Amino acid sequence: MSLKWIDSRELAIELAERHPEVDPVTVRFTDLRDWILAIDGFDDDPEHCSERVLEAVQMCWIEEAD
Repeated sequence: MSLKWIDSRELAIELAERHPEVDPVTVRFTDLRDWILAIDGFDDDPEHCSERVLEAVQMCWIEEAD
């Protein structure tokens, strides 16, 4: 399965599993972007990332953490 920037929920689940010690509220977008790009199965153009996309992933991650 390949993940894209639009797969906010799936990306958030992957991040929660990879970084269980991290409070998603405190994550800088630069780190968030790098961590997403490092996910196995992520296959999208890095240039298509925007602040809105990162906010969506972060919000899903916050929901997953609750």
